[in-house]
Amino acid sequence: MKSAVETLNPTRVRLTVEVPFEELKPSLDAAYKKINQQVTVPGFRKGKIPARIIDQRFGRGAVLEEAINDALPKFYTEAVNEGELNVLGQPEIDITEFNDNEQLKFTAEVDVRPTIEIPDFSGIEVTVDAVEVSDEDVDKSIEQLRDRFASTTPVERAAAEGDVVTIDLEAKVDGEVLEDGVAKGVTYTIGSGQLLDGIDEAVTGLEAGGSATFTSELKGGSAAGKAAEVKVDVSAVQARELPELDDEFAQLASEFDTLEELRADSRKRLERMKQYDQATQAQEKVLDALLDLIEVPIPEKLLKDEVETRKHNLEHHQFPMMGLTWESFLEREGKTAEEHDAELEKQATKGIKTQFVLDELVSKEQLSVNQEELTEHLMRRAATSGMSPDQFAQAVVEGGQVPMLVGEVARGKALALVVEAASVKDSNGEVVDLADEDEDGETVEAAAEEGAEASDEKAEG
Repeated sequence: MKSAVETLNPTRVRLTVEVPFEELKPSLDAAYKKINQQVTVPGFRKGKIPARIIDQRFGRGAVLEEAINDALPKFYTEAVNEGELNVLGQPEIDITEFNDNEQLKFTAEVDVRPTIEIPDFSGIEVTVDAVEVSDEDVDKSIEQLRDRFASTTPVERAAAEGDVVTIDLEAKVDGEVLEDGVAKGVTYTIGSGQLLDGIDEAVTGLEAGGSATFTSELKGGSAAGKAAEVKVDVSAVQARELPELDDEFAQLASEFDTLEELRADSRKRLERMKQYDQATQAQEKVLDALLDLIEVPIPEKLLKDEVETRKHNLEHHQFPMMGLTWESFLEREGKTAEEHDAELEKQATKGIKTQFVLDELVSKEQLSVNQEELTEHLMRRAATSGMSPDQFAQAVVEGGQVPMLVGEVARGKALALVVEAASVKDSNGEVVDLADEDEDGETVEAAAEEGAEASDEKAEG
């Protein structure tokens, strides 16, 4: 076999392959054997039909076609390896010349990863938000905790904001009660915004036994996105009472003996959260700065496929859970379909570029992933997926996704290298030390993973 590579553009090549007929013999023998098992000829046992009889009965052309279908993937793979190509996706193969007992010639056009030069990134400078926790931040945190320990007391008066009401709901669309539009004994806190639009106004002022009707757009269910006439019946009204802010509350709500100790702990927790946010912000800004330094050509088909994958995931996975359609989603976002498509393409382009650059950095720096790092990453991913580590690991192995997880960890480590070399200051001009912030790269992976789905599944061709 002979092969040659022609570069069509920075992300696409054409392979020209010539295969002598004698190299097709193993595939030709396999074709006769396969056809032998599939057909019946009177006078011959199944599997024992001579080749000349198969040629006479079914045509030599059918055998040759079967042989070529068997041989092409093998010779294509050999040509890719010979050319040391890093291909993306499936090739477009065209048989340019083939006759019986003569050589096979074919071409294969396929996308390839572009050649990327990683520049000196030690001069990257970014500014992030300072870690500042105000007394108001602490007060808000304590109030949220206090709210969780509120008690309720039945009252015989009209419902007001902050009260807890027990209600029955019945939704109609076009005068018909929906099968999934009836709910009884629902507990709702007025003003929480956790139910239908318009319900706060409807129940405010009602006593137990009172009813009201209002119009609201349904957020989920069989009539998601449609305007419904909703009847609400109030069966009970309860007033919420917050505990006093004192040492007794601190002992009830925490392991601390005094309110002052609880406030100090809340401040520390808020500082840690803001430090985490600061580290994530630094990593995102450093990544953007790195990408700005590098020109990366993007394969057109890869980009198109990634955009379609993201749209499919929205329409068939996220929309059903959120009770949305394309129309209601675009209305909620305040965008036209064209504006959303343009934004999706921009996000996909950044994702693919991110993966190409960080993968090149992984290769250049010879970064590797050990079992402990992979296990830690797997456990974090399991936690966010709602699965147990064992369940998630089994799903990953069965789905052949282990290389994808390894890539995520490696890209996280690559970005951590860039962040470590960058100059990061906060808005007060103070140098930010990220050395102790999530050294295993989990937060930086969020940016790197954005491009993972775009090409990981296609990278093996």
